Amino acid sequence: MRISTKQSRELELLSKAYEKSGRNIATLLDKNIASLIITGNKVLGLNNVTGVEVLPKQISHGVEADINIQPNIVLNRPIHICTGFLEKRGMQKIVFNIRIGDNSSVKFVAHCTFPWVEEFTHEALSNVWIGKNAKMSYMDEHHHSESGSINLKTTTKAFVSKGGYYFNSFVLTKTRVGVLNFNAEVELDDDAVAEMVTKIKASHNDRVMVREKIDLIGSHSRGIAKSVIVALDEAQARVVNEAYGRGDYSKGHIKCEEITKGKHVQVSTVPVLKVFNDLSELTHEASIGRVNAKQLETLMSKGLTEEEATNLIVKGLVS
Repeated sequence: MRISTKQSRELELLSKAYEKSGRNIATLLDKNIASLIITGNKVLGLNNVTGVEVLPKQISHGVEADINIQPNIVLNRPIHICTGFLEKRGMQKIVFNIRIGDNSSVKFVAHCTFPWVEEFTHEALSNVWIGKNAKMSYMDEHHHSESGSINLKTTTKAFVSKGGYYFNSFVLTKTRVGVLNFNAEVELDDDAVAEMVTKIKASHNDRVMVREKIDLIGSHSRGIAKSVIVALDEAQARVVNEAYGRGDYSKGHIKCEEITKGKHVQVSTVPVLKVFNDLSELTHEASIGRVNAKQLETLMSKGLTEEEATNLIVKGLVS
């Protein structure tokens, strides 16, 4: 990976932001690991390894990257992606076009780090295609500022070919959310499997909209979408989980758990299940409840304040 002199100062600032989120940027600079480092609309670092081709280009307000994994490639170490923004105000657009070749297996570890922003919009689009019998997991964790003024829109569209496997997780639990519009949808071919996990903690006047969709097109396809949303103070959250059964013997399950604490919290969950094939099976679980009062009492009896006890319970839910 080559870093120019002009970029070294930005990399230093991004490194501080990355460390603030609990990570070490040295991982991203390891020449044995495929990685991509983005700040604003610049690519600060790029490293490819055998079987991996990352082709980034600058676009208006951001970066678009084609990420291609050749067929029959098994990566023992994850591909690391760091997306940051170092200014207080602005906009960033990120587009990833990910293509996983047949019979390949790869993991992505992605971190979006915006610890100093005050007025900021981040738009992210991921287009994912997973080949036959291929496996892909994408773990995305966000670290924002505490201003609550971030407007975040993230969209993922994935297709999983016959016998393929797809895992996607989105986590935003350590800092303020701001305004979040999260949309993830996956289409599954014959014998394909998908699992989507979303964990979000909203506080103050954060606003959260989550939509997850599983389209079970192929026979014997299986999918699950799980959401855990914690809403505190005056936060608002709405979750829509959708599953569509089309293929013979396809199975889908959606689960949403929302935990609230605060007189002015507003939350809702909407499960949508539609069967187009009488051989398909769809199920759902949905619950909305307060932070467990008995757990609060137990922890407070051990000397914790109500806020400390609440934070500990919430941490257990979203970790």
